[in-house]
Amino acid sequence: MNTIMRKSVLSVAGLAFAGGVFAGPIAAHANPVDAKPVAAAVQSTAPKPQGEQSRITLNDEQTANVKAIIAATKKAGLPERAAVISIATSLQESKLENLGHLGDMNDHDSLGLFQQRPSSGWGTPEQITDPAYSTTAFLKGLKQVDGWQDMPLTEAAQTVQVSAYPDAYAQWEQQATDLVNQHWNS
Repeated sequence: MNTIMRKSVLSVAGLAFAGGVFAGPIAAHANPVDAKPVAAAVQSTAPKPQGEQSRITLNDEQTANVKAIIAATKKAGLPERAAVISIATSLQESKLENLGHLGDMNDHDSLGLFQQRPSSGWGTPEQITDPAYSTTAFLKGLKQVDGWQDMPLTEAAQTVQVSAYPDAYAQWEQQATDLVNQHWNS
């Protein structure tokens, strides 16, 4: 394990220990060691991504989910920044995979792209595993966050998701930005 990843894993473990209690859905299947840090390019029109950035190679299903998130964001009349936050959140929660129940690896009853929980009022399992519905539900929560457009991505995502790992979303900002730039007008 390289030094950066070891520090990241130790930081997350320290946050979990210091927090004492887990307050929200955790993507128990996600393995942060699989993510590879990459240098973050700063774009003049977007906020600078926070911290070390991770990137994964997407398959066709994950790319289709990116497009579904973007379509739902456009349908909701929200700007590209909302899609970036949504995609980064889904990258952290499910690696953009529409997850069903994972058996013993499942965190509570978390499902779908955003690891939303039926027991927390996000919708039925069928709704939550529909990419358009789950994105719309996430965006509804995001719109209720005062100033989400101008706050750091990880803060906006955490306010909606209430994760035990509140800073984990930041590592996906550059890839999410790149994906929105690539697919927003396609």
